[in-house]
Amino acid sequence: MENKDILRLDQDFFGHPKPLQGLFLTELWERFSYYGIRPLLILYMTAMISQGGLGLDRANAAAIVGLFAGCIYLFTLVGGWLSDHWLGQERAVWYGSIIIALGHLSIALTAWGSSVFFYLGLVFLVIGSGLFKTCISVIVGTLYQAQDQRRDAGFSIFYMGINLGAFFAPLITGALLKNYGWHIGFGIGGVGMLVSLLIFRGLAMPQVARLRADFPLPQPAANSKQIRSIKRGVMLATLALITAIWSVYQGWVIIQPIAIIEYFALFIVAVVMSYFAYLFLFKGLNRTEKYRLILCFILFVAATLFWAVFEQQPTSLNLFAQDYTNRSIGSFEIPTVWFQSINAIFIIIFSPIAAWVWMTLARRQREPSYLAKFSLALVFAALGFAIMILAAQQVLNHGGLVSPFWLISCLLMMTFGELCLSPVGLSAMTKLAPKGLGGQMMGIWFTASAVGNLVAGWIGGHVSGNQLNQLPPLFSKCVMILLIGAVILALLRKPMLRLMQQQTEQG
Repeated sequence: MENKDILRLDQDFFGHPKPLQGLFLTELWERFSYYGIRPLLILYMTAMISQGGLGLDRANAAAIVGLFAGCIYLFTLVGGWLSDHWLGQERAVWYGSIIIALGHLSIALTAWGSSVFFYLGLVFLVIGSGLFKTCISVIVGTLYQAQDQRRDAGFSIFYMGINLGAFFAPLITGALLKNYGWHIGFGIGGVGMLVSLLIFRGLAMPQVARLRADFPLPQPAANSKQIRSIKRGVMLATLALITAIWSVYQGWVIIQPIAIIEYFALFIVAVVMSYFAYLFLFKGLNRTEKYRLILCFILFVAATLFWAVFEQQPTSLNLFAQDYTNRSIGSFEIPTVWFQSINAIFIIIFSPIAAWVWMTLARRQREPSYLAKFSLALVFAALGFAIMILAAQQVLNHGGLVSPFWLISCLLMMTFGELCLSPVGLSAMTKLAPKGLGGQMMGIWFTASAVGNLVAGWIGGHVSGNQLNQLPPLFSKCVMILLIGAVILALLRKPMLRLMQQQTEQG
């Protein structure tokens, strides 16, 4: 492609390729659907049956939320593999969108049927999101060449679209929940997913198709025989899933969420480590690709630590807002769910600033490395939890409700950390992934969120009247682990940069 054509494309969407526009809007509405129901889950499950809820205890409800979110991110690994070997990125996003919409429909049917529709809807959301999340991020990455300095800024813009959806969704669902009940609050998420589906089909896919001749998207690597084997595997997995759901529904198998969540995280970590070892030893990667793979693994570990703290927003921080935060402004009581919009509005405010900072530093050849940015993210997360230690201690010492500024300050620190890690991590995985493994490496990236959500779900069950005294020491351990992780990343930065530079020069 000639330089003049590249310049023309760069002027189409805030100095970025035009397909970023359709992908931005698609992700915005998909995230609206997700964040529209996510904060309601633990509140709905712990509400008394007489209040329209499921009447579960907090520990089990928090564990289910952790399992749900964790499985979403874990399934991105499967979604990435299917897209790389069978579906392709665009079809994976399209089918994922349809399955997510079915999940919202199933949850909405809970109002007229048994709770099985609620859990079935969660399963659909897991499968659909696993296909959707990995592949739409990979498509964004393919809009930029490997050395394009706008890559991190482009992902920051894309990330702002995510947070526009995350900002408006809790505000709308919170208001609907207060005035009309649980199921209208859940239903608005389904509307958002339908909008996302239509935007992707009518706007994003045509924009990407027009660019395909000049910037080809990765295509499935399997031949027809392999694809037939994959289809058979998918059919068998579907039958196994149906059998498992039916067994639970009939009471033949008893699910214990707390017991599952305590071991599932360790299992996932073991699987990911084995997967990295397989790629490193048996995939035929050259030395440069192996060093990049090592860097991907280090970023995975750091991201896992970060998300274990950050993803406590829908569980422990959500319950802290409900039980121990003063939400009254005169005669008006702020809905608990509205606190879930605080992080998103901070992202909207500071995301353009972060994009400008990274681009400015890049032009001056002073942009921090991926490890430096991740180290800074862990420090910010530690500061956020240090604030929550003080807030919990104030409740224990003085009783009553605390100012909402404790939560707001905590979320501000975690937002700064998120901006140093999440969009940067998306960019890093698309850039560092070995050829033909883009979807799978993006799945690995989201698997870090899976482990983080599982840990966050386990911690969330400790926020109750008779267990509040456990929070300060528990949060203190989180702060110490985050700071240790930040120090290790800082120490690894120079050795990894030196190795990467050496291999690039030799290559």
